[in-house]
Amino acid sequence: MSDEVEPGKVRVRLDLSYDGKDFSGWAKQREGQRTVQGELEDAIRTVTRSSETYELTVAGRTDAGVHARGQVAHVDLPAEVWAEHQEKLLRRLAGRLPHDVRVWKVEEAPAGFNARFSAIWRRYAYRVTDHHGGVDPLLRGHVLWHDWPLDVDAMNAAAEKLVGEHDFAAYCKKREGATTIRTLQQLSWVRDASGVITATVRADAFCHNMVRSLVGALLFVGDGHRPVDWPAKVLAARVRDSAVHVVRPHGLTLEEVGYPADSELAARNREARNKRTLPGSSGCC
Repeated sequence: MSDEVEPGKVRVRLDLSYDGKDFSGWAKQREGQRTVQGELEDAIRTVTRSSETYELTVAGRTDAGVHARGQVAHVDLPAEVWAEHQEKLLRRLAGRLPHDVRVWKVEEAPAGFNARFSAIWRRYAYRVTDHHGGVDPLLRGHVLWHDWPLDVDAMNAAAEKLVGEHDFAAYCKKREGATTIRTLQQLSWVRDASGVITATVRADAFCHNMVRSLVGALLFVGDGHRPVDWPAKVLAARVRDSAVHVVRPHGLTLEEVGYPADSELAARNREARNKRTLPGSSGCC
C-alpha cells in the first residue's frame, strides 16, 4: 500500500507529551469527548488560520487516562501553510494548547515516514507501589497503589516466559479484522529506592489493553495469588481469560517510539501493514 504524500503537501512530524487524566484517550470520538487528537487538530487549525482541519496520524492510540512522554504523530499540511508557519508553529502551539498537552518538536518528516506504520517499537512504562502507606500524593496521578507486597523477582521470572512473538489474544480486547500477534521485545520490572516498581514493556506494536492486561497478570504473580507459570499458560490458551485483571490506566505512560534509519522508513511502512500469522497458522482468522 502506497503512503506517498499528496502533491502540494508536506508531511510534518510532531513529538509530544500529555497527561492523560482528563482526556478520553488519543482518538477523536463522535460523542465529542475531550481527546488529545481533538485538542491538537483544533490548535493547528487555529494557529495556521486554516478553514480546514488537518488530520493527525499517531504512533500509538492511547486509551482514556493513559499518559505519554514520547508520543509521535504526523500531519500533512499544504506546502504554503508549512512555508508560512514552520518557524513559529512550535511557539504558537505552546500558546494555544492546554497545559496538559505539549508539542516539543515540529519538523518536516523524511521521505517514507509514517508515525504509525514506520515505527519498529513502542516502549511503555507502568508504575506501581506496594508501600503500606499508599502512593506519594505528588505521584498519585501516575502510580498505581497495590495493597499487597510484591515479589519483583517472581514477576520478572513470569515475564521472561512472555517475551517473543506470540498470539496475545488472551491479553487483548479483540477487534474485528485485527490480528493479535505481536513481538514482545522486553518485559521487565525494577524497584527504585523510593519503592516505586516500574515495568518496562516494549514491543513492535500493541493490541488493545495488552499492556495493562499483562501488568495485571504479573501483579497477581507478584503478590502470590498465582504461580510464576500462570501468565504463560494464559498466553498459550489464546483465549481471553476473565481472571486477568486490566489494571487502571493512570499508571501507564508511553515513553518512547523507535524508528529505523531514514533509508528504511518506506520498507518498514509497507511491512507493518501486512497482517501477521504465526508459523503453522493458516492465517484465515
